[in-house]
Amino acid sequence: MRSEEVTFRGHGGDLLRGRLELPLGSPDCYALFAHCFTCGKDSIAATRISRLLAEEGIATLRFDFTGLGNSDGDFANTNFSSNVDDLRSAIDYLCEEYESPRLLLGHSLGGAAVISLARTSALDFAVVSLCAPYRASHVGHLLSSSRAEISEKGVAEVNLGGRKFRIGKTFLDDIDADVDVEERRLHKPLLVMHAPGDKIVGIENAEQIFRSALHPKSFISLDSADHLLLRRSDAEYAARIISAWSARYVSAGAATSPSPVKDGVALGSGEVEVFESLRSPLEQTIISGRHSLTSDEPESLGGLDRGPTPFDYVLSALGSCTTMTLRLYARRRSLNLRCASVRLSFVAEPVSGKRVLRRVIRLEGDISAADRERLLEIAEKCPVHRAYSAGFIVETSLVS
Repeated sequence: MRSEEVTFRGHGGDLLRGRLELPLGSPDCYALFAHCFTCGKDSIAATRISRLLAEEGIATLRFDFTGLGNSDGDFANTNFSSNVDDLRSAIDYLCEEYESPRLLLGHSLGGAAVISLARTSALDFAVVSLCAPYRASHVGHLLSSSRAEISEKGVAEVNLGGRKFRIGKTFLDDIDADVDVEERRLHKPLLVMHAPGDKIVGIENAEQIFRSALHPKSFISLDSADHLLLRRSDAEYAARIISAWSARYVSAGAATSPSPVKDGVALGSGEVEVFESLRSPLEQTIISGRHSLTSDEPESLGGLDRGPTPFDYVLSALGSCTTMTLRLYARRRSLNLRCASVRLSFVAEPVSGKRVLRRVIRLEGDISAADRERLLEIAEKCPVHRAYSAGFIVETSLVS
């Protein structure tokens, strides 16, 4: 296992610092860990579980929310919603620098945050909550003695677990306005893990989270664990269960995830079948999942031009992946991208004769020059572009 320090910009532009735990070999997938309320990326639970998951092949990013740990910003200006936005920034970072995380984990209030994010995200996640409250407002009881002062002065210093934090009125207003989970049911695979004897967040919270979610969902009891998972054996048990449970949902060939997602773009069913249609000399039928496509050659090459050529499909794969990637990035960043289009062609270089795949992107909308440059960088990171640039090893076998 190896570990890397990472930095990225949070929801408000502050520099957030984290640590990416990586397996020795190539990761099976990437995960994002959200720490508990007023904790940090170096909490015992976050550290141990992230490292143990890396040993299981799951690269895991843990980071400090704005105003906590080593991250910049004023904690008094943050709230539950800003934590969710910080998680979105972390996902953007992973998408841009590595690949889209397939697994979201959250401890305590961090669990409520990842569930909230997953409900509204178009990306394909499996979600794990560890000793999480059903609603963000659950943490309000920790601030009950200071509510009056916070409401009157706008901010107050509060002692939480022996440490002092400045809590702002925006935090109280935000958790009090938390929407009931029943109104935004989770449509993603969910694993609820909770300790029956948890004295901070009662086990009834796990029951409510579980009941409000749609299948597939699972529940695992953490037996005699405490809320913070301070015993190493409890963290090890949780990590082993998470690794085993998530394998069904995060692997590219998982039966329950027929359209795996990388960098926010669906990679398809994972298998395509092609056979001669026998309706014309060169016409081919392509079966991809539940979709049927046709490929052919123009009459000048002996076909009947009943569908795009194989090279047209090569261009189409890059073009559609590019515009999908740009759209998902613009959506996450709330950019006013009205429409993205791509024109692609193969061009032969006059001197070397080498064929070049030329891509011209058009962006329509009220987008700043800086954002346009960033979108161009994002286009370079689309999964099909990466695959084409890296090249393929084609393994061929013959069956009877």
